[in-house]
Amino acid sequence: MKTKKKTVLNIVLILFILSFFVTPLGHYGKLFLNQIFSFSPPIIEEANREKITDYSWRLKDAEWNFFNFERSKGKVVFINFWASWRLPSEAELKSIQALYNDYKEKVDFYIITNEDRPPVEEFMAKNKFIFPVTYLIIGDKSSVEAPEKPPYTYIIAKDGSIAVNKEGIADWNTSKVRTLLDDLVSK
Repeated sequence: MKTKKKTVLNIVLILFILSFFVTPLGHYGKLFLNQIFSFSPPIIEEANREKITDYSWRLKDAEWNFFNFERSKGKVVFINFWASWRLPSEAELKSIQALYNDYKEKVDFYIITNEDRPPVEEFMAKNKFIFPVTYLIIGDKSSVEAPEKPPYTYIIAKDGSIAVNKEGIADWNTSKVRTLLDDLVSK
């Protein structure tokens, strides 16, 4: 009897583990684990912050129109490089959406991808994200270093100093980040 119960438990455990690789449950489970183990990003001390000196950076908006990053000079800026096919990017976008909902009038958000429009639009609709998507022009110079592997995020003060330079996933909807944004906006 004990052997049979142990065998059943082992089979259930194996099926549960396999579900992480071959079913939607696995995808949502991995997203959940990424979100649980993402933490608030480190903030760079004011004395150690590098500054953006060149704001001349061409990008495309959601309608595929060109614009220049110079329009954000003198403003607080949140830049996130992401890809719809990268699980860590998908996991942190929910916290970015929450931050955008509360700070869209005070902070310029650049949620940047180098993907084509159709998969991005499908991804946005599926996840009910409403933040503005910005498209990177591959090969053009940029004001900040574009990562090889997203996610990668910057928070830039009005004077161009980089307050956050975070590689990898983070939880952006935290009191620490909100306090930083409130402080940067008030200066």
